[in-house]
Formats: sequence, C-alpha cells, structure tokens
Amino acid sequence: MPLIWDNATWHLSKQVKQWIRNHNRQVKQTGIGVRLIVCKLPVKSPWLNAIEPKWIHAKRAIVEPQHKLNAQELKTRICDYFGCPLLDPLAKKVS
Repeated sequence: MPLIWDNATWHLSKQVKQWIRNHNRQVKQTGIGVRLIVCKLPVKSPWLNAIEPKWIHAKRAIVEPQHKLNAQELKTRICDYFGCPLLDPLAKKVS
C-alpha cells in the first residue's frame, strides 16, 4: 500500500522509518497484512498533496492569533472542527 508523504519531520524521523521497516519485515515473514511503500512528495509542492487545502482551512479555523492554545484547547478545537470524538492519547512505548 503506498503512503504519499510530504517532508514533515515526523515522516522523516528515524523512529517512523524503523517502524515501517519492522512492519514490512513482519508482513513479509508472516504473510499477514500489507507492506507499506513510502512515496515522498517533492519539497515545497503542496499542490501535489490533496490534504494541504484541508489543513490550511482547519488551521485558520482552529488557531487563535491572539494567544497560543494549550494542548487541551488545541485537541478540543481540532475534534470540534473535524467532528470527531476526543480520544485518550496512545501510551508512549519507552524501550
């Protein structure tokens, strides 16, 4: 399954790259699941990324220019904007 990614720092992180390698290795060994193929977009090409217009509209609707939102305010506004439930965060796995 292809993943179309821009150059966001979290897409390029060592942890994400390692997770994809491990996932693909496990799929190849077990035959269960789908392998992931990362297709990177060129730098500074937002017109190629279909999600960009949605992000910019959401950002303009959510961000408060007068003050910086705290994490809870930001999560609440994001969920309100996209009409999704506010879920508990995933536990961070520390190894």
